[in-house]
Amino acid sequence: MLYATALRCRECQREYPLEPIHVCEFCFGPLEVAYDYDAIRRDISREAIERGPASLWRYAQLLPVDAEYRIDLQAGFTPLLRADNLARKLGLRELYLKNDCVNPTWSFKDRPVAIAGSRARQFGFTTLACASTGNLANSVAAHAAKAEMESYVFIPSDLEAGKILGSAIYDPNLVAVDGNYDDVNRLCAELGDKYKWAFVNINMRPYYAEGSKTLGFEVAEQLGWRTPDHCVVPVASGSLFTKIYKGFTELQKVGLIGEIHTRMSVAQAEGCAPVVTAFREHSFNFRPVKPKTIAKSLAIGNPADGYYALKQLAETGGAATAVTDAEIIDGMKLLAETEGIFAETAGGTTVAALRHLVEEGAIHPNEVTVAFITGAGLKTQEAVADHVISPLHIAPTIESFEKRLLERRRDAPAYGAVAEAAG
Repeated sequence: MLYATALRCRECQREYPLEPIHVCEFCFGPLEVAYDYDAIRRDISREAIERGPASLWRYAQLLPVDAEYRIDLQAGFTPLLRADNLARKLGLRELYLKNDCVNPTWSFKDRPVAIAGSRARQFGFTTLACASTGNLANSVAAHAAKAEMESYVFIPSDLEAGKILGSAIYDPNLVAVDGNYDDVNRLCAELGDKYKWAFVNINMRPYYAEGSKTLGFEVAEQLGWRTPDHCVVPVASGSLFTKIYKGFTELQKVGLIGEIHTRMSVAQAEGCAPVVTAFREHSFNFRPVKPKTIAKSLAIGNPADGYYALKQLAETGGAATAVTDAEIIDGMKLLAETEGIFAETAGGTTVAALRHLVEEGAIHPNEVTVAFITGAGLKTQEAVADHVISPLHIAPTIESFEKRLLERRRDAPAYGAVAEAAG
């Protein structure tokens, strides 16, 4: 049974049928999916969800897709890991990492694409398309392949090699555009008016956005049906940030959790931080910027949901911070060295921002905090390739190993300091 009832304008509240549209004809506000929460409340339970599949489809009653049209790569229900090693480094008592690196195409984008792609099938589309900074392109290409749909994925031409390969392997129509993401997105908006394609983040955007809220569902369930005190989320378009919180509020509406006291905080790169800049200026009006950062998955200078992200920051009492490229690299290394997770640059941004927020007092040491790690590190190897240790090259003998090991230790700064202290 489908409990989605309409598309509703986030500004004027006018309702539209469940169609492949994304903008209100009256006020040009964005549309989002509306549900019959009373009916869901009658039919849903924690026990039924817990018996469901180990994927985002366990929350089917809160998703706008009929079961027969699902494109199912088993996205979602990723681990929520208690990060005690990183917590000690940062001075936190209870820190968790929501590890979306382990999704089918190694990023959280499999969540919104699973929903948008499935709904596109339900509408009868045969071509799936997107404008992407990389991760979305990977996911659209994979889901289209699974569904035997044609796909067109448009990316900036300077994208990381791992993300280009991560799309090309599925044999989509892969188009590299000279320009940044905002240029790509503008082109795709024009193409969407000309071609009868399902652009997951344009004409399918209301359905696409619903996939990200499953992160909120999962975190609450994995914490024992409660929400955390604080969430730190990397922000590009702002949709992920707002939809995680929507997930919390929907669980409350249908009676699965109690009161929500979660503060939501934003992590951005200094080279593309329109939301953080507006937050610091105490404004809901952000100024678009031209991105310049190694965190290319966050390099959206004109975020579609920037205004709503700023509103949610204010409403939840959250904070926002931006970090340098050097800090992003340090964050990637710190996460790997403490918790064994190799995340992409967006994950390094989150960890570096987490450190800032703790040092600034924006996160209290006793708050139950969840940091969202949204993509895997092999997608952005270039960022850290020159910042990690090289192999110890030896002959196949014990003598060669011990000689080179001693040389390596003597060259290490820590060894020199110890030797000097020993006199």
